Amino acid sequence: MIRILGKASSINVRKVLWTAAELELPFVREDYGSGYKPTDTPEFLALNPNALVPVLVDGDTVLWESNTICRYLATRYGAGRLLPAVPAERARVEQWMDWQATELNNAWRYAFMSLVRQSPAHTDLVQVAASGAQWNRQMGILERQLKKTDAYAAGAAFSLADIVLGLSTNRWMMTPIERPEFPAIEAWFARLARRPAFALYCRNGTP
Repeated sequence: MIRILGKASSINVRKVLWTAAELELPFVREDYGSGYKPTDTPEFLALNPNALVPVLVDGDTVLWESNTICRYLATRYGAGRLLPAVPAERARVEQWMDWQATELNNAWRYAFMSLVRQSPAHTDLVQVAASGAQWNRQMGILERQLKKTDAYAAGAAFSLADIVLGLSTNRWMMTPIERPEFPAIEAWFARLARRPAFALYCRNGTP
């Protein structure tokens, strides 16, 4: 049985949960992270030296880094679903996954930590505004991509790119910042909402 270690409110854990649900994989989730089992114990650090969730345990395979876990599950169990076998098509999916993990995440971090997490280390209003503006600029890139595909992030088919970007978009929509109107994103998000796992792991009331 696949084990997913991490609390269900974590956006990165939810990537893995959504992926597993799309692939109809049986799994058990164990609560680790702030407020739950600690991640700084020798036992957990042996699984992930970064002391972060999620961690996947699949038999003898132990993995950390949420996007890597999603790729593994899709490759191991997906038979071409969520992550295509054709190299160019796969690369387009992974390109948008990597963009989410680098460019998009780096844009929202300060504004989100200040406005949602209310972190005392993120109270500079100038930096909050700059982060929010950069977040909107990055979402504009996604808007233009979705206008081109008129379907999903990496093309005509739903993929891992939509899972990771769907969660980031949910966070963007739930954070109290000024947002431009992006009709292609709105239409795409409505398409995602038709998927049963969306309500469980994306738009579930948690940013």
